[in-house]
Amino acid sequence: MALTQNTPPAPLPISSELLTAIAHGTHHDPHTVLGPHVHPPLKATGPQWATVRVSRPLATSVSLITATDRHTMTHEHEGVWVAVIPAPGGNAPEYQVDTTWGDTTHTSDDGYRFLPTISEFDLHLIGEGRHEQLWTALGANQRNYPTSFGTTTGTAMAVWAPTARAVRVIGDFNGWDGRAHAMRSLGSSGIWELYLPGVGPGAPYKFEIYTADGQWLRKADPLARATEVPPATASIVADDTYTWGDNTWMTRRATRDPHDQPMSIYEVHLGSWRQGLNYRDAAHQLTEYISDMGFTHVEFLPLAEHPFGGSWGYQVTSYYAPTSRFGNPADFKYLVDTLHQAGIGVILDWVPAHFPKDEWALGRFDGTCLYEHPDPHQGEHPDWGTYIFNYGRNEVRNFLVANATYWLEEFHIDALRVDAVASMLYLDYSRVDGQWTPNRHGGRENLDAIAFLQEANATAYRRNPGTMMIAEESTAFPQVTAPTHVGGLGFGFKWNMGWMNDTLRYLHEEPVNRRWHHGMLTHTISYAFSEQFLLPLSHDEVVHGKGSLFTKMPGDDWQRFASVRSLFAWQWAYPGKQLLFMGNEFAQRGEWREGGSLEWGSLNDPAHARVRGLVRDLNTLYQRHRALWDNDHSPEGFRWLEYRDSDHNTVSFTRTSHNGDQVVVIANFAGVPHENYRVPLPHGGTWREELNTDSSVYGGSGVSNTSPIAADNTPWGDGASHSAVIRVPPLGVLYLVPESH
Repeated sequence: MALTQNTPPAPLPISSELLTAIAHGTHHDPHTVLGPHVHPPLKATGPQWATVRVSRPLATSVSLITATDRHTMTHEHEGVWVAVIPAPGGNAPEYQVDTTWGDTTHTSDDGYRFLPTISEFDLHLIGEGRHEQLWTALGANQRNYPTSFGTTTGTAMAVWAPTARAVRVIGDFNGWDGRAHAMRSLGSSGIWELYLPGVGPGAPYKFEIYTADGQWLRKADPLARATEVPPATASIVADDTYTWGDNTWMTRRATRDPHDQPMSIYEVHLGSWRQGLNYRDAAHQLTEYISDMGFTHVEFLPLAEHPFGGSWGYQVTSYYAPTSRFGNPADFKYLVDTLHQAGIGVILDWVPAHFPKDEWALGRFDGTCLYEHPDPHQGEHPDWGTYIFNYGRNEVRNFLVANATYWLEEFHIDALRVDAVASMLYLDYSRVDGQWTPNRHGGRENLDAIAFLQEANATAYRRNPGTMMIAEESTAFPQVTAPTHVGGLGFGFKWNMGWMNDTLRYLHEEPVNRRWHHGMLTHTISYAFSEQFLLPLSHDEVVHGKGSLFTKMPGDDWQRFASVRSLFAWQWAYPGKQLLFMGNEFAQRGEWREGGSLEWGSLNDPAHARVRGLVRDLNTLYQRHRALWDNDHSPEGFRWLEYRDSDHNTVSFTRTSHNGDQVVVIANFAGVPHENYRVPLPHGGTWREELNTDSSVYGGSGVSNTSPIAADNTPWGDGASHSAVIRVPPLGVLYLVPESH
């Protein structure tokens, strides 16, 4: 039969090798074959045509549907189907694909007819390591497009795998057979991309990566925003929809400097605070509890997805996904939202120092050292058996900097506590000679990690006014909380590990021996204003055989309860913000176990309940008296009144606010009371007890000063012009405030 102008020509030819690569999903640019490709015009005035190829492995029949016609496709090779359709004006028409497998027919759009979902500007920013909202370009992002068939909904997939020979997307939507969903390489960027029509929220997926040495790896998405519940390891297309109700909080946050505000933090491991709670349960129960206790902030141990619960979240595999153990991302947003609406700030533990070696996650992601440093002296952690990020690689640094931004912006997190900063700062951290390589200046500092921390902090503060970056840093590295523009690391706070260690070591001594260790209590003030400090009594102090705070204290039960109460009053009064791990607030006897709930039953014992009552009152007094918080980082807010009285195990100091509010603190760590004890006071007039940890209300012995305390003009202590004779309780702390002056 003779061909007419309306007879379709033969499909555009391709080689058998290329066709096989397309069929197997091993070609780096399948869009050059799949999807519509317009023929060169045969005649200036003749009809024009387009060859359309689709990959539908195991299909029994495939048809193309345009606005006006149905075109039966021909099976070409190993699941690749082809048809030639009219292309009026040289433009391929929009179409859908009908695919039949046995008795089942499915109609879908064709992802290979869409332009790349990542812009050239995105690629430029990623290459420069400056894409501050990286999650909007990489990972799984929902994209909708208007078509003649209505709105096409789907998910744009993109992943960085620069040495891969091919990348495919696999999931329930293709029976975990990636041949029909091969991604295209976007040139030298190392980014692979594909739009998947019809794939939406809730769909599990992974990337299948064909390495340079010919192996297929199945990997979770590094930028997945949701995951399956462990031990399952697939990524999940997240639902981006959530309506926030914390506008008042967020507006106020952007206009306030939190570093000069009261901050009393309740540290929580969500899985063991009360076992069995999900994010939404916790939103109500935890918010109610923290509100009642008067804490200003809650700090969660890491909640990014992690495969092993026993790591407490510190071995992260999905940095952009809240753990699915307690619900989906919207549920976690609900938790944050509820806390904010109750006036409670949210701090999240963040772990950019290392990541685990699970073969389905970040490690050797494209068959090479991609996220981890290739030098084992810098790329593997000897203590934790984990990989260390390659902080000097643009894309890796960008991955982490954007991750910090992600939590602050997408989840309204108010602060990130950065874990294990010391391990990042030093090339010789936990290494002996021969196991580390000096930097280019011959020193031990990890210059790339330092630059990364500076960038992460500067970016977080610039983009999100009113947030905080907090360093868990245990060495004397200089200028941790100094601004980056003067060479500092740029953190807002640093955990004061020295204060914590020395205070607990001092209190571990029997009271009769403490006179010989008095310096542990007093010398920490010598560096208290060298950084902006936060005072932690954290989870690390009550695990792994360390015992609880209660059992760290010497003596019988009465002495232990008294010592715990005096420790908390000392912490709340000392310069710096404070953090207390859950269970400590009621002097839990057992050390913390992540596999069980806190010992809530102990609150049936009045002694434990009274300790909790003290913590509640401390939080109330703390926020009432500006002296206890608004001048935390300046020596002008602190003055010793008496620090040499080691024979009585007693010290006293005054805290002063910018507006003149004063609180005098007198701490007696001896096991006996001091009667007729003269204490220095900063000025004359009358004073009263604002707090007494030995009050019978808190389970103490009731040694107190019930009448107003009249200061006389007898100089005493460290140069104080006035003093008074009072009763000082055993293992007790007093707060005195002026009644008149």
